[in-house]
Amino acid sequence: MRFFRAAPSCGYDSQDEQLELVDRLFIKRETQKPGFNRRMFDEDFSRMFHVTNQRDNLFEFVSNDDELTQKLLGNVNTRYTQRSPDKTVHDLVEEIARSLVSSGRAYYFLHDDPAHQEMHIVPFSPRGVVRFFGIYIQWIPKRMEMHWDREDEEIPREIRVLDASKVMRLDMPTSIKRMLSAQNKTLDTLDKHQFEVSNFPPPATHANPNPTNQFDFRVWRDIQERALYRATRRTGWRGRKSDSSKCSDFFSCHRLIRFRRNQLLLRNNILKQLSGELSRIGKSCKADFSVDISATDNLSSVAHLDELEMRLASETARFNEVIDYCYGR
Repeated sequence: MRFFRAAPSCGYDSQDEQLELVDRLFIKRETQKPGFNRRMFDEDFSRMFHVTNQRDNLFEFVSNDDELTQKLLGNVNTRYTQRSPDKTVHDLVEEIARSLVSSGRAYYFLHDDPAHQEMHIVPFSPRGVVRFFGIYIQWIPKRMEMHWDREDEEIPREIRVLDASKVMRLDMPTSIKRMLSAQNKTLDTLDKHQFEVSNFPPPATHANPNPTNQFDFRVWRDIQERALYRATRRTGWRGRKSDSSKCSDFFSCHRLIRFRRNQLLLRNNILKQLSGELSRIGKSCKADFSVDISATDNLSSVAHLDELEMRLASETARFNEVIDYCYGR
Protein backbone atom coordinates (compact mmCIF):
# COMPACT_ATOMS: atom_id res chain seq x y z
CA MET A 1 0.00 0.00 0.00
CA ARG A 2 1.33 3.40 -1.00
CA PHE A 3 0.43 6.58 0.89
CA PHE A 4 1.58 9.84 -0.68
CA ARG A 5 0.59 13.37 -1.68
CA ALA A 6 -0.16 13.70 -5.39
CA ALA A 7 -2.64 14.78 -8.02
CA PRO A 8 -5.70 12.53 -8.41
CA SER A 9 -5.60 9.54 -10.71
CA CYS A 10 -7.95 10.12 -13.63
CA GLY A 11 -7.29 7.22 -15.98
CA TYR A 12 -7.76 3.81 -14.37
CA ASP A 13 -10.67 1.48 -15.16
CA SER A 14 -12.84 0.42 -12.23
CA GLN A 15 -13.41 -2.96 -13.89
CA ASP A 16 -9.75 -3.84 -13.22
CA GLU A 17 -10.12 -3.21 -9.49
CA GLN A 18 -9.55 -5.96 -6.93
CA LEU A 19 -11.78 -4.85 -4.08
CA GLU A 20 -11.03 -6.21 -0.60
CA LEU A 21 -12.87 -5.71 2.67
CA VAL A 22 -10.96 -2.57 3.64
CA ASP A 23 -11.65 -1.04 0.20
CA ARG A 24 -15.41 -1.36 0.65
CA LEU A 25 -15.22 1.11 3.55
CA PHE A 26 -14.29 3.85 1.09
CA ILE A 27 -15.68 2.62 -2.23
CA LYS A 28 -19.33 1.83 -2.74
CA ARG A 29 -20.02 -1.38 -4.54
CA GLU A 30 -21.39 -0.71 -8.00
CA THR A 31 -24.93 -1.97 -8.44
CA GLN A 32 -26.42 -3.03 -11.73
CA LYS A 33 -26.44 -0.48 -14.50
CA PRO A 34 -29.48 1.85 -14.73
CA GLY A 35 -32.40 0.49 -16.70
CA PHE A 36 -34.21 1.89 -19.71
CA ASN A 37 -36.36 4.57 -18.03
CA ARG A 38 -33.58 5.63 -15.67
CA ARG A 39 -31.10 6.13 -18.52
CA MET A 40 -33.63 8.13 -20.51
CA PHE A 41 -34.35 10.42 -17.58
CA ASP A 42 -30.66 10.95 -16.80
CA GLU A 43 -30.01 11.93 -20.42
CA ASP A 44 -33.00 14.28 -20.63
CA PHE A 45 -32.50 15.97 -17.25
CA SER A 46 -28.78 16.62 -17.71
CA ARG A 47 -29.34 18.22 -21.13
CA MET A 48 -29.31 21.80 -19.86
CA PHE A 49 -29.14 23.52 -23.24
CA HIS A 50 -30.66 23.05 -26.68
CA VAL A 51 -29.25 23.30 -30.17
CA THR A 52 -30.44 26.89 -30.52
CA ASN A 53 -28.26 27.83 -27.51
CA GLN A 54 -25.07 27.31 -29.53
CA ARG A 55 -24.33 31.02 -29.74
CA ASP A 56 -22.21 33.52 -27.84
CA ASN A 57 -23.18 35.80 -24.95
CA LEU A 58 -24.92 33.04 -23.00
CA PHE A 59 -23.17 33.89 -19.74
CA GLU A 60 -22.11 37.06 -17.96
CA PHE A 61 -18.70 37.10 -16.27
CA VAL A 62 -18.09 39.57 -13.44
CA SER A 63 -14.51 39.35 -12.18
CA ASN A 64 -11.85 41.54 -10.61
CA ASP A 65 -9.22 39.91 -12.86
CA ASP A 66 -10.39 39.12 -16.38
CA GLU A 67 -6.98 37.80 -17.39
CA LEU A 68 -6.95 35.19 -14.61
CA THR A 69 -10.54 34.24 -15.42
CA GLN A 70 -9.56 33.73 -19.05
CA LYS A 71 -6.55 31.69 -17.92
CA LEU A 72 -8.67 29.40 -15.74
CA LEU A 73 -11.52 28.84 -18.17
CA GLY A 74 -9.35 28.79 -21.27
CA ASN A 75 -7.73 25.50 -20.22
CA VAL A 76 -10.63 23.47 -18.89
CA ASN A 77 -10.52 19.92 -20.23
CA THR A 78 -14.17 19.29 -21.01
CA ARG A 79 -15.72 16.50 -23.01
CA TYR A 80 -15.15 18.51 -26.17
CA THR A 81 -12.35 20.67 -27.48
CA GLN A 82 -11.01 23.73 -25.73
CA ARG A 83 -13.07 26.79 -26.63
CA SER A 84 -13.78 30.35 -25.54
CA PRO A 85 -14.79 30.87 -21.88
CA ASP A 86 -18.45 31.26 -22.88
CA LYS A 87 -18.57 27.96 -24.77
CA THR A 88 -16.38 26.30 -22.15
CA VAL A 89 -18.90 27.11 -19.43
CA HIS A 90 -21.69 25.85 -21.72
CA ASP A 91 -19.98 22.44 -22.03
CA LEU A 92 -18.81 22.44 -18.43
CA VAL A 93 -22.30 22.95 -16.99
CA GLU A 94 -23.69 20.00 -18.96
CA GLU A 95 -20.71 17.84 -17.99
CA ILE A 96 -21.21 18.70 -14.32
CA ALA A 97 -24.95 18.05 -14.62
CA ARG A 98 -24.30 14.55 -16.00
CA SER A 99 -21.98 13.77 -13.10
CA LEU A 100 -24.41 15.16 -10.50
CA VAL A 101 -27.37 13.22 -11.91
CA SER A 102 -25.43 9.95 -12.05
CA SER A 103 -23.37 10.13 -8.84
CA GLY A 104 -24.54 13.24 -6.96
CA ARG A 105 -21.10 14.89 -7.04
CA ALA A 106 -18.51 16.26 -9.48
CA TYR A 107 -14.79 16.79 -8.93
CA TYR A 108 -12.18 18.80 -10.83
CA PHE A 109 -8.50 19.37 -10.13
CA LEU A 110 -6.29 22.32 -11.03
CA HIS A 111 -3.03 21.17 -12.62
CA ASP A 112 -0.18 23.69 -12.84
CA ASP A 113 2.05 23.73 -15.91
CA PRO A 114 4.96 26.04 -14.99
CA ALA A 115 6.86 25.25 -18.19
CA HIS A 116 4.14 26.78 -20.35
CA GLN A 117 2.78 29.09 -17.63
CA GLU A 118 -0.65 27.48 -17.94
CA MET A 119 -3.22 25.90 -15.65
CA HIS A 120 -5.47 23.00 -16.60
CA ILE A 121 -8.73 22.11 -14.84
CA VAL A 122 -9.28 18.37 -15.30
CA PRO A 123 -12.25 16.26 -14.14
CA PHE A 124 -11.74 13.11 -12.10
CA SER A 125 -14.12 10.46 -10.83
CA PRO A 126 -15.76 10.89 -7.40
CA ARG A 127 -15.33 7.14 -6.86
CA GLY A 128 -13.14 6.53 -3.81
CA VAL A 129 -12.82 10.24 -2.93
CA VAL A 130 -13.52 11.12 0.70
CA ARG A 131 -13.00 14.26 2.76
CA PHE A 132 -11.85 14.28 6.39
CA PHE A 133 -11.74 17.66 8.15
CA GLY A 134 -11.12 19.49 4.88
CA ILE A 135 -8.51 16.98 3.63
CA TYR A 136 -9.32 15.18 0.37
CA ILE A 137 -8.18 11.57 0.02
CA GLN A 138 -8.49 9.42 -3.10
CA TRP A 139 -8.58 5.72 -2.24
CA ILE A 140 -7.46 3.57 -5.19
CA PRO A 141 -7.67 -0.21 -4.60
CA LYS A 142 -5.38 -2.85 -6.06
CA ARG A 143 -5.84 -3.22 -9.78
CA MET A 144 -4.43 -5.02 -12.77
CA GLU A 145 -2.79 -2.98 -15.49
CA MET A 146 -3.02 -4.67 -18.88
CA HIS A 147 -0.08 -4.56 -21.31
CA TRP A 148 0.05 -5.91 -24.83
CA ASP A 149 3.85 -6.18 -25.04
CA ARG A 150 4.55 -7.71 -21.60
CA GLU A 151 2.89 -9.50 -18.72
CA ASP A 152 0.04 -7.83 -16.87
CA GLU A 153 1.14 -5.81 -13.85
CA GLU A 154 -0.55 -5.67 -10.45
CA ILE A 155 -0.61 -2.11 -9.09
CA PRO A 156 -0.68 -1.91 -5.27
CA ARG A 157 -3.32 0.01 -3.34
CA GLU A 158 -2.79 3.77 -3.36
CA ILE A 159 -3.99 6.42 -0.93
CA ARG A 160 -3.49 9.83 -2.47
CA VAL A 161 -3.73 13.01 -0.41
CA LEU A 162 -4.97 15.76 -2.69
CA ASP A 163 -4.20 19.46 -2.43
CA ALA A 164 -7.51 20.85 -1.16
CA SER A 165 -6.73 24.30 -2.55
CA LYS A 166 -6.76 22.82 -6.07
CA VAL A 167 -9.82 20.54 -5.73
CA MET A 168 -13.15 21.75 -7.08
CA ARG A 169 -16.16 19.95 -5.61
CA LEU A 170 -19.73 20.46 -6.76
CA ASP A 171 -22.71 18.76 -5.09
CA MET A 172 -26.26 18.08 -6.15
CA PRO A 173 -28.65 20.48 -4.34
CA THR A 174 -30.36 18.72 -1.44
CA SER A 175 -33.91 19.47 -2.64
CA ILE A 176 -33.26 18.07 -6.13
CA LYS A 177 -31.32 15.12 -4.70
CA ARG A 178 -34.28 14.08 -2.54
CA MET A 179 -36.69 14.56 -5.43
CA LEU A 180 -34.62 12.37 -7.77
CA SER A 181 -34.03 9.73 -5.10
CA ALA A 182 -37.77 9.26 -4.55
CA GLN A 183 -38.46 9.14 -8.29
CA ASN A 184 -35.59 6.82 -9.20
CA LYS A 185 -36.77 4.13 -6.79
CA THR A 186 -39.95 3.74 -8.83
CA LEU A 187 -38.10 4.00 -12.15
CA ASP A 188 -35.71 1.25 -11.07
CA THR A 189 -38.65 -0.95 -10.06
CA LEU A 190 -40.38 -0.36 -13.41
CA ASP A 191 -37.18 -1.21 -15.27
CA LYS A 192 -36.67 -4.34 -13.18
CA HIS A 193 -40.13 -5.73 -14.00
CA GLN A 194 -40.46 -4.25 -17.49
CA PHE A 195 -40.26 -7.57 -19.35
CA GLU A 196 -41.92 -9.84 -16.81
CA VAL A 197 -45.10 -9.58 -18.84
CA SER A 198 -43.71 -12.41 -20.98
CA ASN A 199 -44.03 -14.77 -17.97
CA PHE A 200 -47.78 -14.31 -17.56
CA PRO A 201 -49.18 -16.26 -20.54
CA PRO A 202 -49.92 -19.92 -19.63
CA PRO A 203 -47.42 -22.42 -21.07
CA ALA A 204 -48.42 -24.73 -23.87
CA THR A 205 -48.80 -28.40 -22.91
CA HIS A 206 -49.41 -31.62 -24.78
CA ALA A 207 -53.02 -31.66 -23.62
CA ASN A 208 -53.55 -27.98 -24.45
CA PRO A 209 -51.04 -26.87 -27.10
CA ASN A 210 -52.81 -23.56 -27.66
CA PRO A 211 -53.98 -22.28 -24.26
CA THR A 212 -56.24 -19.26 -24.00
CA ASN A 213 -54.44 -16.20 -22.68
CA GLN A 214 -56.67 -14.18 -20.35
CA PHE A 215 -53.98 -11.64 -19.59
CA ASP A 216 -54.89 -8.10 -20.70
CA PHE A 217 -51.74 -6.38 -21.94
CA ARG A 218 -53.55 -3.04 -22.10
CA VAL A 219 -54.16 -3.09 -18.34
CA TRP A 220 -50.50 -3.95 -17.73
CA ARG A 221 -49.35 -1.08 -19.95
CA ASP A 222 -51.81 1.33 -18.30
CA ILE A 223 -50.59 0.40 -14.80
CA GLN A 224 -46.97 0.99 -15.82
CA GLU A 225 -47.83 4.33 -17.38
CA ARG A 226 -49.75 5.46 -14.29
CA ALA A 227 -46.86 4.45 -12.04
CA LEU A 228 -44.44 6.39 -14.26
CA TYR A 229 -46.54 9.57 -14.16
CA ARG A 230 -47.00 9.39 -10.39
CA ALA A 231 -43.29 8.84 -9.80
CA THR A 232 -42.34 11.79 -12.02
CA ARG A 233 -44.99 14.18 -10.73
CA ARG A 234 -42.46 16.44 -8.98
CA THR A 235 -39.80 16.37 -11.70
CA GLY A 236 -42.29 16.82 -14.55
CA TRP A 237 -40.65 14.18 -16.76
CA ARG A 238 -43.00 12.44 -19.19
CA GLY A 239 -40.82 9.54 -20.28
CA ARG A 240 -40.72 10.85 -23.88
CA LYS A 241 -44.39 9.91 -24.25
CA SER A 242 -45.41 12.75 -26.54
CA ASP A 243 -48.20 10.85 -28.31
CA SER A 244 -50.14 9.46 -25.35
CA SER A 245 -53.89 9.73 -25.87
CA LYS A 246 -54.45 9.84 -22.10
CA CYS A 247 -52.71 13.22 -21.70
CA SER A 248 -54.18 16.54 -22.77
CA ASP A 249 -52.11 19.38 -24.21
CA PHE A 250 -52.79 21.34 -21.02
CA PHE A 251 -51.36 18.51 -18.90
CA SER A 252 -48.33 18.12 -21.19
CA CYS A 253 -47.49 21.83 -21.07
CA HIS A 254 -47.73 21.98 -17.29
CA ARG A 255 -45.43 18.98 -17.05
CA LEU A 256 -43.01 20.53 -19.53
CA ILE A 257 -42.83 23.78 -17.54
CA ARG A 258 -42.20 21.88 -14.32
CA PHE A 259 -39.46 19.76 -15.87
CA ARG A 260 -37.76 22.75 -17.48
CA ARG A 261 -37.95 24.75 -14.22
CA ASN A 262 -36.16 21.97 -12.34
CA GLN A 263 -33.47 21.95 -15.02
CA LEU A 264 -32.98 25.71 -14.76
CA LEU A 265 -32.81 25.55 -10.96
CA LEU A 266 -30.05 22.97 -11.27
CA ARG A 267 -28.29 25.02 -13.95
CA ASN A 268 -28.34 28.16 -11.80
CA ASN A 269 -27.08 26.21 -8.79
CA ILE A 270 -24.21 24.75 -10.84
CA LEU A 271 -23.23 28.24 -12.02
CA LYS A 272 -23.28 29.49 -8.41
CA GLN A 273 -21.14 26.61 -7.15
CA LEU A 274 -18.81 26.91 -10.15
CA SER A 275 -18.30 30.62 -9.46
CA GLY A 276 -17.47 29.90 -5.84
CA GLU A 277 -15.04 27.08 -6.64
CA LEU A 278 -13.25 29.06 -9.38
CA SER A 279 -12.92 32.01 -7.01
CA ARG A 280 -11.48 29.76 -4.32
CA ILE A 281 -8.85 27.99 -6.45
CA GLY A 282 -8.00 31.31 -8.15
CA LYS A 283 -6.91 32.71 -4.79
CA SER A 284 -3.72 30.65 -5.11
CA CYS A 285 -2.71 33.11 -7.86
CA LYS A 286 -4.37 36.26 -6.51
CA ALA A 287 -5.43 36.56 -2.88
CA ASP A 288 -8.59 38.61 -3.50
CA PHE A 289 -9.64 36.97 -6.76
CA SER A 290 -13.36 36.53 -7.40
CA VAL A 291 -15.53 35.65 -10.37
CA ASP A 292 -19.28 35.41 -10.73
CA ILE A 293 -20.87 33.56 -13.67
CA SER A 294 -24.57 33.95 -14.41
CA ALA A 295 -26.92 33.25 -17.29
CA THR A 296 -27.85 36.09 -19.61
CA ASP A 297 -31.24 36.86 -21.14
CA ASN A 298 -30.27 34.73 -24.15
CA LEU A 299 -31.06 31.68 -22.01
CA SER A 300 -34.34 30.58 -20.47
CA SER A 301 -35.17 31.88 -17.01
CA VAL A 302 -37.19 30.58 -14.07
CA ALA A 303 -39.07 33.89 -13.79
CA HIS A 304 -40.36 33.64 -17.36
CA LEU A 305 -41.41 30.03 -16.78
CA ASP A 306 -43.38 31.10 -13.70
CA GLU A 307 -45.08 33.77 -15.80
CA LEU A 308 -45.91 31.23 -18.51
CA GLU A 309 -47.38 28.85 -15.94
CA MET A 310 -49.65 31.59 -14.56
CA ARG A 311 -50.77 32.54 -18.06
CA LEU A 312 -51.38 28.90 -18.92
CA ALA A 313 -53.52 28.47 -15.81
CA SER A 314 -55.56 31.54 -16.80
CA GLU A 315 -55.77 30.24 -20.41
CA THR A 316 -53.98 33.26 -21.89
CA ALA A 317 -50.88 31.39 -23.11
CA ARG A 318 -50.84 29.25 -26.24
CA PHE A 319 -49.55 25.70 -26.10
CA ASN A 320 -47.07 26.39 -28.90
CA GLU A 321 -45.70 29.36 -26.98
CA VAL A 322 -44.95 27.15 -23.98
CA ILE A 323 -43.37 24.41 -26.10
CA ASP A 324 -41.22 26.81 -28.12
CA TYR A 325 -39.88 28.56 -25.02
CA CYS A 326 -39.11 25.37 -23.12
CA TYR A 327 -37.23 23.93 -26.08
CA GLY A 328 -35.46 27.21 -26.82
CA ARG A 329 -36.89 27.66 -30.30
